[in-house]
Amino acid sequence: MANFTSILVVVDPTRNEQPALNRAVELAVKTGASLKVFLAIYDFSYEMTTMLSGEEREAMRSGVIAQREEWLSELVEAYSDKSLTIQVKVVWHNRPFESVIEEVLKDGHDIIIKATHEHDKLKSVIFTPTDWHLMRKSPVPVLLVKQHAWPANGNILAAVNSGSEEEAHISLNEQIITEANDMAGLLKADVHLVNTYPGTPVNIAIEIPEFDPKSYNQAVCDHHVKELHREAEKHGVCTANCHVKEGLPEDVIPRLAEELDAELVILGSVGRTGLSAALIGNTAEHIIDSLNCDVLALKPEGFVSPIQLE
Repeated sequence: MANFTSILVVVDPTRNEQPALNRAVELAVKTGASLKVFLAIYDFSYEMTTMLSGEEREAMRSGVIAQREEWLSELVEAYSDKSLTIQVKVVWHNRPFESVIEEVLKDGHDIIIKATHEHDKLKSVIFTPTDWHLMRKSPVPVLLVKQHAWPANGNILAAVNSGSEEEAHISLNEQIITEANDMAGLLKADVHLVNTYPGTPVNIAIEIPEFDPKSYNQAVCDHHVKELHREAEKHGVCTANCHVKEGLPEDVIPRLAEELDAELVILGSVGRTGLSAALIGNTAEHIIDSLNCDVLALKPEGFVSPIQLE
């Protein structure tokens, strides 16, 4: 079973419905975890009110925080029959993702749950919203919630890179499949594994006339099938639920998730930051843009967040 003991759920003050909170309560009920409902707020106009003293500005901020805390308390009141330990917290912070990660570091939460919106494809590459910052920099798993139910006897899709011989990829595969099995135990779901591989490079086929792209493709496919089946058998996953597909992960995984009507996709996020992230983006992020179900993003073992407490 997934060993979540302390859940941090980030609410959206612009929405009436709170799918992340609903999902967090569902997980907390199943795991017995404690739950903190968290909101970071900031209004630049309060900082620019030069006619007020520092104490007066602080009083205004405290008033806004108190109002939001009251709103959160009303939200969680709807779950009073669940016998859960629910705490609410509002902070004044101009960088929401930093406040969320700082809260995780401070109080030892072991998962972040947040609702996500569809982002314009171009903006998701150039302008990095809170979702992507959390994906890249959170030291704990991030569950991004979309509008898709978690029915019993559903499907969980775990995306792995079984053809790699790199230790980091092998270790991350272990994490992903283990987490998929744990979540399947909680949700009474079936685990499916997906592995993608690239097709034959066009330039090789052109430059080497005797090169047989069909045989090459088949050899690559066979290698990935063999390795994925080995992973599946090791973790008790039925090999009939193994899917090896040629193509890019961001094309294959959303398509397969839709075919399976998956309720959850689990994948690894390498945490790329800086210019490379702005120009290239992470594969995980491209996948998420095309999914209509929840996504659980895991970090490699030993990952250290660039956000640290002072």
